[in-house]
Amino acid sequence: MGRIIYGMLTSLDGYIEGAAGASQWSGPKEQLHRYFNEMQRNIALDIYGRRMYEVMRVWDTYDRDPSITDFEREFAHFWQQTPKVVISTTLKEVGANARLVSDDVEAAARALKAETEGDISVSGAELAASFGRWGLIDEYQLFVYPSVAGGGKPYFAHGVPLDLKPLGSERLPEDVLLLRYAPAG
Repeated sequence: MGRIIYGMLTSLDGYIEGAAGASQWSGPKEQLHRYFNEMQRNIALDIYGRRMYEVMRVWDTYDRDPSITDFEREFAHFWQQTPKVVISTTLKEVGANARLVSDDVEAAARALKAETEGDISVSGAELAASFGRWGLIDEYQLFVYPSVAGGGKPYFAHGVPLDLKPLGSERLPEDVLLLRYAPAG
């Protein structure tokens, strides 16, 4: 059985996107990027909502750009190799190494967790909120940048109460603090 992890970069005040709707952080620098590379290397399955999948699709071909760094090329390789499931009712097709789920999402998510060995990454705030309501998330990882967004899209969906227990914290490059939590129940 897999272990589902919801992890996102967040501001100190808990937002994954600024008020303008876009990430307020530029891409991570080399050391933090390499940390994320290792995380991606160890992911057995990525599950995306439509919007997050469309953002991440850049990695499908990014490694063909001769101007990118070796650590970006490495991430692209790991991302391309990781199987992906995209949850969407609006997409009609997805790219390489991905499959689309449009119906009975909760049953599909439970089946994916049951049939996957290793860590499963779920990305997209709305999708993660649904997984949380269904009791499917095993770990929440907040990669907290030392900045305040002042508003925007929150890491945790409004109106979805959670009792959590701390699993630990770690200081990462770029003064990012990783906070890890599990559901308390």
